[in-house]
Amino acid sequence: MCDSARLSRRSVLALAVAAPVAAAAPARASGPVLGGDRLGSDAVQVGSTTGLPGRLTARSWLVADHDSGDVLAAYRAHRRLPPASTLKMLFADTVLDRFPPGDRHTVTAADLAGIPAGSSLVGIQPGTTYTVGQLWQGVFLRSGNDAVHVLAHMNGGVAKTVAEMRAKARELQALDTHVVSPDGYDHPGQLSSAYDLTLFARHGLRDPGFRAYCRTRTADFPAGGGKTFQIQNTDRLLSGAWRLRAYPGLIGVKNGYTTHAGNTFTGAATRAGRTLLVTVMHPADKADAVYEEAAALLDWGFAHGASARAVGTLVEPVSAGQGAEPAPRRGIAVGGTVVRGPSAGRLVEGAGTALALLAGGAWALRRRGTRGSARGRHRQ
Repeated sequence: MCDSARLSRRSVLALAVAAPVAAAAPARASGPVLGGDRLGSDAVQVGSTTGLPGRLTARSWLVADHDSGDVLAAYRAHRRLPPASTLKMLFADTVLDRFPPGDRHTVTAADLAGIPAGSSLVGIQPGTTYTVGQLWQGVFLRSGNDAVHVLAHMNGGVAKTVAEMRAKARELQALDTHVVSPDGYDHPGQLSSAYDLTLFARHGLRDPGFRAYCRTRTADFPAGGGKTFQIQNTDRLLSGAWRLRAYPGLIGVKNGYTTHAGNTFTGAATRAGRTLLVTVMHPADKADAVYEEAAALLDWGFAHGASARAVGTLVEPVSAGQGAEPAPRRGIAVGGTVVRGPSAGRLVEGAGTALALLAGGAWALRRRGTRGSARGRHRQ
């Protein structure tokens, strides 16, 4: 099941049957559920008789196969919760390819205006010149809201970037997500879901630049005056910091924390040529829990996921070839079989026409989930 590079015995969760587990697709109140009806259930959904990790405390989680898009197991996949810095994946999906990594930008005070108090910062200084690549290292490694705001201003401003992120979410069919700020900081109404965060990660990992940034462990960052300092990736499963061992085969993607959201994490790992995605949102109040539960779910997926029947699917973006046809038709359960979309290996970009059509109608297909406000301070 796992090798010597796994998390320490103290960090690994015991394997047991997780409850409650639903054996069949639940009845729904109204309308189809994007990705399959079982993903709308409040019970654990798993397509295997082999028990899931025990003591899973997260309010929502999902594990899926990156290449096929099969959702192997999930719990409240469409529950809408504050995403914290995992929303930066959508920011990268939206803005990453706008500027070549070697372009240089001298930061002004205006670039740093409006950063919420208590934000995590990489340490950007007005008057200092940074490459675009260094700014993205600040986003991915240190979750720097200062780096996000500089890039957002380069992109035409925060309001424009938020509007583009909302459009990108619709194009990716991430209909649980509502963006208020580009950095993921707690704001009323800023919400996402385990399903949507996994869509953001899957889309981003198709971009070589995104993949390279999210797997970088350390980098030298400008300190002004020709000096540099080292920054480290705060993803503990990647770096192996704070009593956790690095997870074997991990390739990113993004962690987050706010006092309101708690800990959130979306990760991807490859083993024996197979890549799995995992998202864990809001586990028990323990710093390591989000990583421990993510690692345990990955271990289960690598050990048993190949024989598990899919309980749902990660849908493809609208621009993958099916236009603005109602999105749930590409992921609903029909007679116990999940109808899948186009090839998962296909690299796709935004389609303005499809977005315009979606703006008028796709929000009506929003899935069941828990709505709530998003207030809090301090972020990672």
